[in-house]
Amino acid sequence: MLKRNPYKWWNLIAFLAMIGVNVLANTTLIGGRRTSDVSDMYPTLLTPAGYAFTIWSVIYILLSGFIYYQLRRNNESRESVQSIGIWFIISCIFNIVWLFLWQYLYIEISVIAMLFLLMSLMILYTRTRRISYPTQGEFWFIKLPFSLYLGWISVATILNISISLTKNNWGGFGLDDTTWAIIMLCAGALIAILASYPYRDSAFPLVFVWAYVAIAVKQTNVEYVFTVAYILAGILFLYAIYLLFVRKRINKGMNFRR
Repeated sequence: MLKRNPYKWWNLIAFLAMIGVNVLANTTLIGGRRTSDVSDMYPTLLTPAGYAFTIWSVIYILLSGFIYYQLRRNNESRESVQSIGIWFIISCIFNIVWLFLWQYLYIEISVIAMLFLLMSLMILYTRTRRISYPTQGEFWFIKLPFSLYLGWISVATILNISISLTKNNWGGFGLDDTTWAIIMLCAGALIAILASYPYRDSAFPLVFVWAYVAIAVKQTNVEYVFTVAYILAGILFLYAIYLLFVRKRINKGMNFRR
């Protein structure tokens, strides 16, 4: 007997609610401003060029694929779908909460919501990494969406914290803004490496490549930030290619033993 997924319709409702709130947030109907307008109010040296945020379209398209995949009757009993549990719904709730806090300029509290969103996605990510031999559907609609989603929220958390500190005129312990931007860029790159290496996940660091190139494009007038962002983007790109070849070699070895 097939094991039913009790969350599949709730996943759909939560996803549609999240998309709806995101649409409203970008049409000035929440807080009287767009999401990007808030970011423009508090410019930092980690703010990326505007095009970087188009990655949300890719993430939401892939998540819609996840929703469709888990709704199909012959997929709902799969362990990969069952392992998601209630965590996707929780992630949607924190995404919505963050948006309302952000739109109404509760920037400091929005950091807390962002951290909870990050933690829920970390749980989802680790659960999806347990799929040893994913089908094409599991790769495209379960593993890849949450790799990109977690990667981008990791970047967004760093930016959210930076904006919160800027809003509150943080002194930086005597270090200037450029030094702190470089420190945070390096910390982000380290997170990308440490999070992706255990799973040989090449998609995760590529999100940081996308973000860091966009930061360099935006910060062309700040030489050190511009240079470091591009260098780290290049390193992470090569690292992602390395992970891709390592994973292919491991998979070939497993297939040979089988």
